[in-house]
Amino acid sequence: MKSTTKYLTFRTEKKFKLVNITSEIEKIVCESEVSEGICLVNSMHITSSIFVNDNEVGLHQDFEKWLENLAPHLPTKQYSHNDTGEDNADAHLKRQIMGRETVVAITKGKLDFGPWEQIFYGEFDGCRNKKVLVKVIGV
Repeated sequence: MKSTTKYLTFRTEKKFKLVNITSEIEKIVCESEVSEGICLVNSMHITSSIFVNDNEVGLHQDFEKWLENLAPHLPTKQYSHNDTGEDNADAHLKRQIMGRETVVAITKGKLDFGPWEQIFYGEFDGCRNKKVLVKVIGV
């Protein structure tokens, strides 16, 4: 059994941003030399997300609108969490909706995606460094 662990760091220039990280994950899988196994990609921060979906600009705009409707940033006083001096309660909720991590199968040394699937880092409280764990396990 082989195992590889890598950490990626992201710092977005905006509070909300979706970043396609598929090529970075594919590179890590290739370097791991795992032929058959799994790849875990995990956001290590409570206001960012990892998810799998289509790399289509209109869909990404829809995600942003949908999430803002579900958990609007303003007014910040609507959230009890923000009583602690924070102003990012909405980012915690958006992360909960979009998910913490994804696991993708590795088959014949490659990520085994369905049609159009890509891996994304979702940032909901940006402008600071956040880490993502990539763990590849297999043979």
